[in-house]
Amino acid sequence: MNAALRVVVADDQALVRAGFRMILTADGIEVVAEATNGTEAVDAVRQHRPDVVLMDIRMPGMDGLTATRQILSGAAEAPRVIMLTTFDLDHYVYAALTAGASGFLLKDVTPEQLVGAVRLVRTGDALLAPAITRRLVQRFAHHDAEAPPLHRDLAALTPRELEVLGLLAHGLSNAELAARLHLSEATVKTHVARILAKLGLRDRVQAVVVAYRTGLVAP
Repeated sequence: MNAALRVVVADDQALVRAGFRMILTADGIEVVAEATNGTEAVDAVRQHRPDVVLMDIRMPGMDGLTATRQILSGAAEAPRVIMLTTFDLDHYVYAALTAGASGFLLKDVTPEQLVGAVRLVRTGDALLAPAITRRLVQRFAHHDAEAPPLHRDLAALTPRELEVLGLLAHGLSNAELAARLHLSEATVKTHVARILAKLGLRDRVQAVVVAYRTGLVAP
């Protein structure tokens, strides 16, 4: 399965694209296309149907945020999108997460972190440190008027699932959740999967966003 993982790299800097291609290819991940702006990224996704898109936020013409919304809007077989940013508290990162992106990476990411993130995000697991996601959500959840609202009915969740979602939003990993709740990691993963399915969410990053946007967890 790993050898079949296919990626599109979208960034207006040729050196960034070349570096990412070299790192991913060396680890058996196929870079099926490169894009220099959002329009090219959308076209590349439609043509090549990759598993993951590495998407720069700021590009000339159509930016990465707009491209992400187009790629993920109503697509049944949409790829996972990882946003690339220079600053770890870029205002647009939160908007990207609410648009459906699965997380973000800094451009100075190490080769090991880049490869690990691409492989992880394909499974829907945590892409970045939960605490970083939480910090972003806390900063922007109630201040970003441009971000589309996420309306989800938490009444569909059991008391245990609500507890898991709350702890997830506070930045706990699966291992930490298992220790806190005296459960196995496999059971925790099952709870997380059910939460995502019931709330119609793409991944656990969006689950963190929903926990704050619905008021389950306060910033």
